[in-house]
Amino acid sequence: MPVQGQFEVDVMPTSSGDLEITFLGHGSLRLTFGGKEIYVDPFSHVADYRQLPKADVILITHEHPDHLDPGAIADIRTEETQVGMTAICAQQVAMGNGDVQVFGEVVVEAVPAYNLVHKRENGEYFHPRGRGNGYILTFGDKPVYVAGDTENIPEMKQLRGIECAFLPMNLPYTMTPEMVADAATAFRPRVLYPYHYGQTDVSKLVALLSAEREIEVRVRRMA
Repeated sequence: MPVQGQFEVDVMPTSSGDLEITFLGHGSLRLTFGGKEIYVDPFSHVADYRQLPKADVILITHEHPDHLDPGAIADIRTEETQVGMTAICAQQVAMGNGDVQVFGEVVVEAVPAYNLVHKRENGEYFHPRGRGNGYILTFGDKPVYVAGDTENIPEMKQLRGIECAFLPMNLPYTMTPEMVADAATAFRPRVLYPYHYGQTDVSKLVALLSAEREIEVRVRRMA
């Protein structure tokens, strides 16, 4: 299991200082901004959270155990930690689609995340509408979209002005490379990170978007 210092890190300048993005793996991210630590979907299988800085904010996209991990949350949570999550898995703060919370200097909007195509054998969608969130986090002048477990839904295609987007490709639960390319060409983030992609061939997405010069695809270790 990787420990602090062994993860890939990108730095994105904003009007209010640098945003540091640490790619913990799977659907798990650490976002450091203005001296604050924000974690998205901490998951014990990808990191030893006991070795990571304590959280100022924790965002949970939905209730599946690889996204809502009580042990990982306990390792980084303090009495002062603010938690944003859907009502179905709420422990401290419930955020529904369309809700906006302000965590220090970071504005966080909860947006829909759900399936349109992929279903379980019983006909139920892997991620039914209304149960999960994606999040748009605005750091200074840079909106960052973390999609959660979703497909290329209409609400996603209507987004505008996104600096960087994290879009999932963990088949069969979320999007195919074709779905991600379809969404990206609709809302056109400047930087696209495929994440939570499991065994999906990320090179297919790179090829699909190779002609889109205004969309930079960055592949990091987020399987």
